[in-house]
Amino acid sequence: MKKEIIISGFGGQGVLSMGKILAYSALMEGREVTWMPAYGPEQRGGTANVTVIISDRRISSPVLSSYDVAIVLNQPSLDKFQDRVKPGGILIYDSYGVLNPPRRADITVYAVDAMEKAAEMRNSKVFNMIVLGALLRVCPVVSADSIRKALCKTLPERHHALIPLNMDALNQGMNLIASN
Repeated sequence: MKKEIIISGFGGQGVLSMGKILAYSALMEGREVTWMPAYGPEQRGGTANVTVIISDRRISSPVLSSYDVAIVLNQPSLDKFQDRVKPGGILIYDSYGVLNPPRRADITVYAVDAMEKAAEMRNSKVFNMIVLGALLRVCPVVSADSIRKALCKTLPERHHALIPLNMDALNQGMNLIASN
């Protein structure tokens, strides 16, 4: 099994954190992993993306020109990455951040109302965990238990009280995913 994933959006949406949690989860399952972030000089508001490769075998290079899965959280990210999803691949997008939905017929496209669900949960910081849950529903590359363990590893101990909220958001995202 090998999955090549790109996650892209605006800085501040938790794109890099989502990739890091996914990568740690895979490492804890004994998989080979690469995590390669890319972002502009802006901390919030600029574009950010992260490439995560998860494999049962050695990974030769973290640099990719096409992906099995793309998660796009805004229109510029969709415009940049939708044509780079391999035929037969998966594209997940946040319906709030994308005005012109994906147009490809040779991939499976899923919309997730993550921003709306985060507002309903009264916590915008769980947005990325909702999206991550959507990914795990359609492409279960790691287990939810591994996500929980990764949260324990990546969050500072002073924030461990937020792990149940993040796991609830992950479960909410698993239930939100809808195919177009």
